[in-house]
Amino acid sequence: MKLLLTSSGITNKSIEKALYELLGKPFKEARLLFVPTAANAETGDKSWLVNDMNNIRLLGFKSFEIIDIAVVPQNIWMPRFKKADVLVFGGGDVHYLLAKMRESGLEIELHTMLQSKVYVGISAGSMVTARKISLSYADILYYEKVGEFPVVNGLGYVDFEIRPHLHSKWFPKVTISYLSDLAKKNNRPFYAIDDASAVIVNGEKVRVVSEGMWKIFNEQ
Repeated sequence: MKLLLTSSGITNKSIEKALYELLGKPFKEARLLFVPTAANAETGDKSWLVNDMNNIRLLGFKSFEIIDIAVVPQNIWMPRFKKADVLVFGGGDVHYLLAKMRESGLEIELHTMLQSKVYVGISAGSMVTARKISLSYADILYYEKVGEFPVVNGLGYVDFEIRPHLHSKWFPKVTISYLSDLAKKNNRPFYAIDDASAVIVNGEKVRVVSEGMWKIFNEQ
């Protein structure tokens, strides 16, 4: 399985090169499908979503499709997913995205499809790939209203969690200092990555590419 887990998409040459290596062929020969579903639950300005899509579009893929799995039935999205070489899951609400992946039936189909495709996660799209998702700890970082949520099963592709937007002005709690305190309360390994970093998974191999800042906590 090939995964590229980012905070804000393809933001620099290092991440772009990593995607090219995972794909194994020029972008102009590959089809890309972007899933913006996680953003449905977010309010306010969505220019960040447009920026994420545009940064990927500028790479020059053979085709660029957008499918919202929350509103499009399976008989429509399935053929388009199968045609794509790269599946990009955008940012937004991790709770909502995970729920829609299950309601739509995508969670079941996706594991098989990813035997021959590259998964790209952006923020929430990266967070859902974990085997276990500590929702309460994620909410503390990214939402004003924090509830008591249990640890839930994610997609199960990786044994670590992703904490995106390290040192972002939009998420003032996502700092090395604050994350260090949270790591003492939650012993699961997690990568904190800024918007210039990505975690690359290629089979059993895991590495980080970065032109910014990142840190792994509770490494096992």
